[in-house]
Amino acid sequence: MTADRPGWSAPSAHESPGEEPAAGGPCRLRVLVAEDAYLRSDALAALVREQAGADVVAHATTGHAVLAAAAEHDPDVAVLDVDLLGVDAFTVIERLRTLRPDCGIIAMTGVANPGHLRRALAANVTGLIVKSAPAGDLLHAIGRVRDGDRVIDHRLALAALDATPTPLTPQETEILRRYAEGNDIAEVATQVFLSEGTVRNYLRSAAKKLGARNRAHAILIAVKAGWI
Repeated sequence: MTADRPGWSAPSAHESPGEEPAAGGPCRLRVLVAEDAYLRSDALAALVREQAGADVVAHATTGHAVLAAAAEHDPDVAVLDVDLLGVDAFTVIERLRTLRPDCGIIAMTGVANPGHLRRALAANVTGLIVKSAPAGDLLHAIGRVRDGDRVIDHRLALAALDATPTPLTPQETEILRRYAEGNDIAEVATQVFLSEGTVRNYLRSAAKKLGARNRAHAILIAVKAGWI
């Protein structure tokens, strides 16, 4: 782990990160990953290197670390576990899109959260796959993204079709999401150009519609249902 870059690390030396191709040889794809399970294994890094023509140039475990690593390594593709990154995952994706507009972004999520499909599409991700998918599916997605295609796992698409529609209005959803990301009432009010009282009213309305005991309970219900 690099001491002055908390939350991300370069791969081990035997992964040969960022090697320059031989003269006249093909350029290798540079991949950044933010996932704390099998993506950190040497075996998958080897698969990415050998079968996808790519090198894993950095691992990250927080949203801030993703952006720091992207700024330093300029990856061609970023593979991000949105559940690992938490409620701010799609904010990170939007910032990464601004920071590295040419970087393909593959989001990984649990099939139980179809709301991620809606937010991923809104954030203009290049790919969305389930975390339980075989490693081969990820390699295929990396190859498709490299070729300029968009990849959406059919299981997530089907789950989204079966999902219960949100009872919240777009404004309630946006305010509850921003509050869930750790912003206080004043910060949310500034972000959405409303008064603090109006923000409180929207949060109160959202909690009532969700049958929640309080704001924290409302966030839990909405996150589990994939509505924020």
